[in-house]
Amino acid sequence: MNNSSNNTSVSCLGESQHVSIVVLLCIVFFVGFLLNIFSLWVFCCRMPCWTSGTTLQFHLALSDALATPVTPMMAVYFAMGNDWPFGRFLCQVKISLLSSHFYGSTIFLTLISIHRYTAVVHFNRSSFMKRKDFIKKLCGGVWLLLLIQSLVYGFMLPPSREEGHSQCLTIHQKKLTDTYFTINFILFIFGFLLPFFVSAVCYGRLANTLTRLNINSAKGLKVKLKSQRMIGMCLVIFLLCFLPLNVVRTVGVILKKYYPQQCHTLQQVETAYYATWILAGVNSCLDPLLYCFGSQNFRDAFQSLRIGQGDVPNRSDSEMTGNQI
Repeated sequence: MNNSSNNTSVSCLGESQHVSIVVLLCIVFFVGFLLNIFSLWVFCCRMPCWTSGTTLQFHLALSDALATPVTPMMAVYFAMGNDWPFGRFLCQVKISLLSSHFYGSTIFLTLISIHRYTAVVHFNRSSFMKRKDFIKKLCGGVWLLLLIQSLVYGFMLPPSREEGHSQCLTIHQKKLTDTYFTINFILFIFGFLLPFFVSAVCYGRLANTLTRLNINSAKGLKVKLKSQRMIGMCLVIFLLCFLPLNVVRTVGVILKKYYPQQCHTLQQVETAYYATWILAGVNSCLDPLLYCFGSQNFRDAFQSLRIGQGDVPNRSDSEMTGNQI
């Protein structure tokens, strides 16, 4: 029996998700929202002048905050037994915001790793990545790319009726099986593997430089410790938050395309996929730690809240070599 006949003869619907997934999803994204709103406030109100690194951090925090409006809709969707009650437009909004959130985060994390590598390894050389005007244009280009991507995916993946249930962004939408399969591998390769590879290369080169760094001085030791924390945090975010999401989704679309009759397995994979959303949401909680580890400006701004100082002095990229992302 070929794939198309399998899809028409077998009907699989997602099961109602356990209440723990709903609760954890809401908690993680709510905590992430609070942390990133606080981070955005620090960037906008406590840092009068931004460096190129601060600009990248701000846009990362902005992309992290995008998933918050989706969370209440997802909670209702799960509570109603995987029956989408909000119509076509809000389904497309959900897809657009989630894609911009997840892949905006990986892109900006990658740009931060490139910037960090440039600032530390090539601190004596001029670079476009150290120029604020270039970084602003680069971030604008990233948002334009994310907007185009989100609109395309939103229109290519509309909600559909499956056995009386309205489905939105699930592997159980039979007519979208091939579309999900194609989009998944585009996202997996260009939205995860390529950014992770670039970040790993940058941090590998950075780690190699740190092994030769003179740590006899207090400044050298400080630069090494902060850079090591940056490397560790970025790799944790990629491997803990984004790897499970992409791997489980890939397994799901492969099963749906080639083994659509395995309903129980598909339902288990779907539950695992939603669980990986929780891990992906942890990214929004970890990124503020990234700002603290990598940016002296951010730490100064945060500490000024405790001691009642005014706006903190902003440090240039040259002054922040080893401290500024």
